[in-house]
This record gives sequence, structure tokens and C-alpha cells, in this order.
Amino acid sequence: MILANCLPEPARNMVSESVQASCLKNDEAENNMTLHDMYYHKLSDDDSDSDWDPLQEPPAALKWFCVNCTMPNSDDVVHCGICGEHRESEILVHGFFASPFSKGLLGSKLEVEGILKDSCFQDLTSDNITAVGFDERMLLHSEVIMKPHPHPERPDRLRVIAASLATAGIFPGKCFNIPAREITREELKKVHSLENIEAVEQSSQIVASYFTSDTYANEHSALAARLAAGLCADLASTIFSGRVKNGFALVRPPGHHAGVSHAMGFCLHNNAAVAALAAQTAGAKRVLILDWDVHHGNGTQEIFEQNKSVLYISLHRHEGGKFYPCSGAASEVGKMGAEGYCVNVPWSRGGVGDNDYIFAFQQVVLPIASEFAPDFTIISAGFDAARGDPLGCCDVTPAGFAQMTEMLSTLSGGKLLVILEGGYNLRSISSSATEVIKVLLGERHGCKVDKVVPSRSGLRTVVEVLQIQKNFWSKLEPVLSNLLSVWGVHLQERRKKMIKRKRAFVPVWWKFGRKRFAYQVLTRSVRSKSKKW
Repeated sequence: MILANCLPEPARNMVSESVQASCLKNDEAENNMTLHDMYYHKLSDDDSDSDWDPLQEPPAALKWFCVNCTMPNSDDVVHCGICGEHRESEILVHGFFASPFSKGLLGSKLEVEGILKDSCFQDLTSDNITAVGFDERMLLHSEVIMKPHPHPERPDRLRVIAASLATAGIFPGKCFNIPAREITREELKKVHSLENIEAVEQSSQIVASYFTSDTYANEHSALAARLAAGLCADLASTIFSGRVKNGFALVRPPGHHAGVSHAMGFCLHNNAAVAALAAQTAGAKRVLILDWDVHHGNGTQEIFEQNKSVLYISLHRHEGGKFYPCSGAASEVGKMGAEGYCVNVPWSRGGVGDNDYIFAFQQVVLPIASEFAPDFTIISAGFDAARGDPLGCCDVTPAGFAQMTEMLSTLSGGKLLVILEGGYNLRSISSSATEVIKVLLGERHGCKVDKVVPSRSGLRTVVEVLQIQKNFWSKLEPVLSNLLSVWGVHLQERRKKMIKRKRAFVPVWWKFGRKRFAYQVLTRSVRSKSKKW
């Protein structure tokens, strides 16, 4: 952990040269790009100065950063050049209901009033309560070192979701807020090593510190991490005991990259792992953790890869190990007798949308989950696979997230806890989280999709996962056979069409070989010349 020197009170916002040097040294030492590196890679101008011309006019100074996606914009534009958000957007006041094109709410006043009227308070009976875990002290976790660009994991992520829920009358209103408490050291020891726990605690004594080049901490971060973990633990035990129906943990910092002994990827403590063990302490024998964050939850997998009582399923971008954190291949299935209890669905490209995710749910997630028969279900709900997210670059819609939540709500008798992980486009994260919470409240949107058509790369990924996981789950053998029978013909026909297309572009003479054709051309030219003479 890189620790910054304590700064005097008048200069707390200034950065010491030693901290900057340490950050640069740590960046150079890392072999793989971090989340932070991926986010800002396109903004870096330090790689080359070959096109620098002192006679040219200097570029326009950057004057403001988009509140929605944090991308920089020059002072002469009103809308963000990346996401189109208005410079003075009120998204932090009204959530995604705020207009992205101007100040104020989206639509007429009557439309918003209708939304609020439809979202009126409901009676909170024990069978119909959706609990939300939230505490404003988690907003104190922020990057205090001034950098050329705002950090994507910022307090506004919670503010915009809370604003959206308040504008819709969902929370406060329909949902019950549970009181926050700090997780104890004894509870954390069940998940993390003492090294990790003490490193996070030590950050509270320092103004600014870094666990990795992209994982920051300030003097309030340890408290925020303990509150987040404590809320997830209490939500899990409260839901499993039946005092509430389900719940949503509106928490930060996120957690699924935090492993046994390390913090990384914006994560300090693993909230999903803490919640899983809390549910088991309350009596759950089998816990399912479904991780749809666009990045693989390497920390969660590490914690439970030898545990047969916790099934971890992750859907994420992988791209052959080139996408952060470069783990989560389909071949990673668990170890030490727990093979099959880690299920990875690694997408081979970006831009993956609703159809591929729901298809993977139908063919992989639900068959395995139904055979596992969990007593409690946890969703590591990162919304960075949402449309418009600058890190994920995928295409899942709020309706897609809602559909996946509804599919999982059929498990565990409806005992479901959704925990916020990533998501860095404020409009995408707030609209997606709101739709998920509506599902938890029992408000169904749209009809169920019986059959979806996946992309070719998505189909290949699902088939690859089924071929590996069928060795551990008996229900997958008929699923794979049916999949090949239905889509195998399609693939064969497509392969034949591709072959025909290739043959159509190949000249007939190519079949005889290039040397033979060249010989015939030369001999014919010689004969024609001899006839002329």
C-alpha cells in the first residue's frame, strides 16, 4: 500500500511530490492495465510527442468534466461530446429523470407527478418488505489527490441512484431502510486475512493512500468499507430470517475484486462474500452468488473456489484474458474437491447485450442453479455492462437487468439480495438500479422472453461453458444436446453459405494451381509471338 504523507490542515488538498512519484513508480511496475488505466488510456498524451509543433495554436483548455460520464469537455460546448449530457445537468438532484439536454426534469410536470403518484407508499407487512441498505457516510470515500481526471468510482454513483429512487417515490416510500452498522473484525476474518484488514484500517490514519494505482483510500474509506460490509451482512441475515422479502445494498466501495489478502479494482472488502457467510451463519446451507458485473469477480472466486457450499457464477468480458482483471476463463471451475462450483461465462468481445445475457441465463445459469438448489441468492450487481458505460462498453439495457433479476427471484424462495458493484455512467447505473428494485418490489415490466437469438460469439461462449460444466452438473448434458440440435443445423448451414461465398470469389483457374496457370499463360504468349513472326 502506498501511503501519502500526512498534510497540514490548510493544505489537505495539495499533493506531495513523494506521493506522485510513488504512484508513477507503481504504475510502471504493473504488467497488466488496471481499471483506472483502461478508463484513462485514451486521454493520455504523454506516449508520444512526435507531432508536437510549437507554431501551432495550443488546444482549447479543458474547463469542465461531464457529471454523467466524467469525460472532459472544452468550455465552448454545452453538451458532453461522449454521452451528450448537459453541462448543468440536474441528474444528481432528480436522477435519470433529469433531462440530459437541458436543466430540469425530463418530460412535463404532469408526467413526473404521475410517476410519483404511481409510486406512493405501500403498507410494509413482513411478507412484502423490500429493504434497502444505505448510509450517507459512504459518500465520504473519495479520491482526495487532485488528478487530471476524476476517478470513475466516485460518491456521485450513490447520489444519483438515491436521487432516482426518491424522485420515483420508491425510497423512501416503498422500501424499508435498515440501520447501518460497521462490520466487526471477527466477521471480516472469516473472509479476509489479517493483513488485508489491518491495511484497510491503517488508511484511516492517513489523508491519502493507494492499495494499487487505481484503488484509492482516504481517512474515511475504512469506515465506508466497514459500513458497506456491515449493511450487506445485516441485509443477508434479515432476508434469510424472513423479516423482509428481499433487499438492495446501495453501498460503496464495491467489493468483488477484493480477495483474501489484497484490495484491488476499486474494492477494499468483499461485500458479497461477507453477505454469503452471514446468510450461512443465519442458517443457509447453500448460497448462490451471481455476478453480472462486466469484470470478473476474481476476489469472490478466490475466496470460495474451494467451498462447495457457495456456488459462484460470473458473466463477464474476458477476451482471452486481455480484459481486466484477466481472469475468469471457462476452464476455471474451482479446486480441491470443489470443481464445478465456479462457473465462468467469459464473453469474447465487447458490445454484449440483452440477448446474449438472457440466453446464457436460460442455458447455463438457471439449469445449474436449479440443480444446486440454493437457500439464499446474492447478485453482485455491477451495472458497468450497461449501455453507455465507459469502462464496460457493453449493451445491456435496464429492461435486461430487470429480466435477469426476475429470473433469479424464482430461486431460494425469493430470498434475494442485490449488492451494488461497478457502474460508471450515472444515467445507466441509476435507471438500471431502479428497474431492478422495481422487480424486487414485485412490479413486473414486460413479458418473459421464451426464446432469444444469441450472437455467434455468444453462442460459442455458451457452448464452450456447457461442454466444460456438463462434467459436474447432470442437467447440462440434455441442455447441450438440445442446443447443438437446434443451433448445430444453423451453424452448418451458415458454414455452407460461407464456403459458397468464398468459392464464388475464387477464379476457376485457381483450382489448377498457380504454377500451372502461369506456365499456360507463358506458353500461349510465346506461341502467339512465333505465329506473328
